[in-house]
Amino acid sequence: MAGVDHALWRQIIEQVVAEGGHIIRPWFTELEPLALENGLLEIQVPGEEEKHYCQRNAVELFTGAAQSATGRLVGVCFLTNAVTAEAPEPDEGNYQADREVRPVGALTQFQDDYTFDAFVIGPCNRLAHAAAMAVSEAPGRSYNPLFLHGSVGLGKTHLLHAACQKLLADNPAANISLLTCEAFVNQFIGAVEKGHLQQFRYRYRHADVLAIDDIQFLANHEQIQEEFFHTFNTLYQEHKQIVISGDRGPGDIAGLEDRLVSRFHWGLVARVDRPCYETRLAIVHKKARRRGILLPDEVACLIAGTINSNTRELEGAIAKVAMLAQVANREIDLNLAEDALGAEPVTKTREVTIEDILTAVTARFSVRQADLQSKKRSRSIAFPRQICMFLARSLTRHSLEEIGGYFGGRDHTTVLHANRTIDALRGHDPQLQATLDHLARDICATA
Repeated sequence: MAGVDHALWRQIIEQVVAEGGHIIRPWFTELEPLALENGLLEIQVPGEEEKHYCQRNAVELFTGAAQSATGRLVGVCFLTNAVTAEAPEPDEGNYQADREVRPVGALTQFQDDYTFDAFVIGPCNRLAHAAAMAVSEAPGRSYNPLFLHGSVGLGKTHLLHAACQKLLADNPAANISLLTCEAFVNQFIGAVEKGHLQQFRYRYRHADVLAIDDIQFLANHEQIQEEFFHTFNTLYQEHKQIVISGDRGPGDIAGLEDRLVSRFHWGLVARVDRPCYETRLAIVHKKARRRGILLPDEVACLIAGTINSNTRELEGAIAKVAMLAQVANREIDLNLAEDALGAEPVTKTREVTIEDILTAVTARFSVRQADLQSKKRSRSIAFPRQICMFLARSLTRHSLEEIGGYFGGRDHTTVLHANRTIDALRGHDPQLQATLDHLARDICATA
């Protein structure tokens, strides 16, 4: 660590770990201090993309940590290995957060980690994964369009990249346009201002695959919705594949024209939910292995049990643990992990129990708990029982056998059947999906 005292850098990193939250990325473990001179801390980052991410998202975080550690006014700058070479600034229209995508056919840049092999499949995302895989194997024929939706950090972008990467691997000549909706909007505005609208239309209406991330940014942009509507129609009529993601289902995006909502429903709309404990644990193990980080089982369990929100937060927690171990020169163990995650916000004070689920479901459907645990099979009892099993599978750590045993000694196949039944029903029943969301929020809020 040339130019920066090891103890000082450790103090800076410890504060970054404590306060970084969702800003922390796995590659933060590769950051190195270069020098602290004339009130400026120089930090080396792995590459240009990481540099631009830090400049936009992490300057305040590291500046605050550096000033706290030194007790002086200190500025922070981020440099790459090739600081002497002038690297071009990324196109603002194509840049969002820490992912950069250029929609120019085979030159499209993908996230290396966003492949099907790196994706962890669970009850929360099985349908979305299967649909994305089908699209990559038979573009324009399986599900067109494919609309993936869910909250942030649950894997929608991962699946978009994975599908496009597989398509390009199978057909290197394919013209694939993958970009964020924000980039699409900015490029359209730029094309209008510069008189390049025809070039813009040619680029996207001649794509073999058009993948748009975060389509909700299209809301309330009437002129751009008109443009996207005609682009969609052109591609659909030519049997070109369209893949879209959003943070809500098509009908729940306020400010989106009815004709677009209708077209988004022409194919398959698949929801991605929060991962259950078993899925989170598998995600932690896989992400750690891919980063070359050896996590003891108890540390992985702590991370999966503490972070119950999304994959991005899980990756951030892994990075926090690895960063602290690196700067403190300690082995990764439970005590170190607890230190790293001590300031991590926990969204619930205790684990959700099946009793919590029963209480909420019996109140919602006006049934007795004894009936849900009985052998009765009438529709008025079987349906809320299936909802209980579905929620227990999503919100608790219990195995299939344990859940089945709680509901009248039923076996794991009954629980699987219940989970698949509710999962299928909610896909085309918005009222049921709203009921499930309401129940989950109430259960987690009271746990």
